[in-house]
Amino acid sequence: MPTKINIMNQYETVFILNPVLSETQVEEAVQKFIDIVKAQKGSITSQENWGLKKLAYPIENKKSGFYHLFEFAAPHEAINPLEIEFRRDERVMRYLTVKLDKHALAWAEKRRKRNKAKA
Repeated sequence: MPTKINIMNQYETVFILNPVLSETQVEEAVQKFIDIVKAQKGSITSQENWGLKKLAYPIENKKSGFYHLFEFAAPHEAINPLEIEFRRDERVMRYLTVKLDKHALAWAEKRRKRNKAKA
């Protein structure tokens, strides 16, 4: 019987947290999603805290939100539990997960290097 091989795909998730949260609550929410990725046998490649930003349009009568970005490697089975948790968590206003192709991976690498140079 052949064994099933888990192929790790590269993903990027951006999510927006409610602006009324304290810094500690934002960190707790971010850590929760990191833990979910790791529990699904994934690994975080990169994460960026973009801070409080103005929204293009109001969401839930809020005009701003805390943006956060994760890049991670995980089997495709890991995405569903992560997105279910995004939907359940009332702190999350919006989220988007995309699978990165080779061009997006190259662009993400370039962005990480640029951000390191700024820091």
